Amino acid sequence: MVEQGRHRVRIFADREDAGRSLAPLVIAQKLEPPIIVLGLPRGGVPIALAIGQALAAPVDVLVVRKLGAPFNPELAIGAIALGGMTVYNDDLLAQLGLDEDDLTPLRERELAELTRRERAYRGPRPPPELKDRTVVLADDGIATGATMAAAVQAARKFEPREIVVAAPTCSADAERRLRRIADRVLVLETPQPYVAVGAWYQRFEQLSDAEVVELLST
Repeated sequence: MVEQGRHRVRIFADREDAGRSLAPLVIAQKLEPPIIVLGLPRGGVPIALAIGQALAAPVDVLVVRKLGAPFNPELAIGAIALGGMTVYNDDLLAQLGLDEDDLTPLRERELAELTRRERAYRGPRPPPELKDRTVVLADDGIATGATMAAAVQAARKFEPREIVVAAPTCSADAERRLRRIADRVLVLETPQPYVAVGAWYQRFEQLSDAEVVELLST
């Protein structure tokens, strides 16, 4: 735990610990089956696996690529998901004096990487069936919300019964943003200031594509 004013914020040992901690909150929602849990690669996959095991639900991936600011790639000003669905943070674009045309080269590059990862993680398998299912979208943390917003809007195209966003931590701004587009948003901690996703983990190693494929095969 760390102190933030009068509030104590949990620090998770690793993604597996975070996923196990989050799973009871998801179970308590009594979600209507059939349920599928989709992890946002790479870090969301261990979270999704823990939730899927707790719910006895299948687990797959929904690949989303962050669009970073030209001067700061870690600052998400948008994201791109399955089918080329692109979401921009209009407030950040305005603050930075950018428009969507400025990001066209970046978007094309990230679309190519998204396609590559889809093939790497899923191989010849088609995307999972989402129509009339309860879809849980899981990530290891949500900072700006742009990546998860793209995932929600991409999943919505496939006509699921309900879309549930689940993450161990989330910034307050991102939580408010996601509540406007998702059916439910389930988070354990909303630390302010949020800092970064990795700030709320003792161990936060980056996962490789091979590790994601191995996790999905378990």
